[in-house]
Amino acid sequence: MTDLVIRALDASDAHLFDTLPDPLDAREGHRRTRHRPDWKRVALRDGTVVARAAWWGGPDDTEPVTVNWFDVAEGEEEAGAELLRTAPWQVELELNPPGTWREDAAVRTATEARYAAARAAGYELLVERFLYRWTPECGLPERPGRLDFRPEADDAVFFDALRRIHSATLDAHALMDIAEGGLDRAAQSELDFFHWCPSPREWWQLAYTSRGELAGIHIPAHNPSGPCVGFIGVLPEHRGRGYAYDLLAECTHFLAERGAEFVSAATDRGNHPMAANFAKAGYPVVRERINFRPATVAR
Repeated sequence: MTDLVIRALDASDAHLFDTLPDPLDAREGHRRTRHRPDWKRVALRDGTVVARAAWWGGPDDTEPVTVNWFDVAEGEEEAGAELLRTAPWQVELELNPPGTWREDAAVRTATEARYAAARAAGYELLVERFLYRWTPECGLPERPGRLDFRPEADDAVFFDALRRIHSATLDAHALMDIAEGGLDRAAQSELDFFHWCPSPREWWQLAYTSRGELAGIHIPAHNPSGPCVGFIGVLPEHRGRGYAYDLLAECTHFLAERGAEFVSAATDRGNHPMAANFAKAGYPVVRERINFRPATVAR
């Protein structure tokens, strides 16, 4: 087998990225994603691309925040691993297969090959997630009318609510933050994400019961790819009443009323209560996401 050549791309040779087959239909999943040519890398053997990866970040980010497109040719898992190992950015890796990938033998094989390459590069599985996409054809979810939604200008109020929400959470990223830096870190990570989103700060909302008790928060947002459910969270003492659905319904209406033609969302596969709320609100699963942590930060 001939030697492997790893190349970073630029605007002049970015076309090389498109020469590898796309069995996970990543191109369709990234129709609204803008990848920078200089954040793309390929592995070549005899001049043929056998692995590729695209790193991604927001328009104002100076460094990528994730690898969200990663492919290997059949039998080239080690080439893919070397591509990841030698990259200048060691950040989370995402695989985004179609939602039916477990039932389709060819797509499952392709997904598992990329999984094997990531593991060979030292990446560790963090979580598997459902990716949702609501459109007007799904119908607006009914608003139960049980909660009073209000904006709040003070970040400290949201910080305190996030600490309480994450004191009992099923979210894998929040649990990782808690393990590494406690509840303060988990709450601050959420706030940093909310501020990173280009949507207005005024959209953040608190939700109160009829008795005036804070029950939860919801963050309607736009990420760089469009409108999304930024966050849904119910305080522990108010769980068991179905309020997460109320928050999701309000978030969906909020974005639709501001012209959203679709709303993206995600939740961990293991978060069965939230997955049930997305199903109830009419959000179909369009893809799944497999998140890996790089060796440089994995425990």
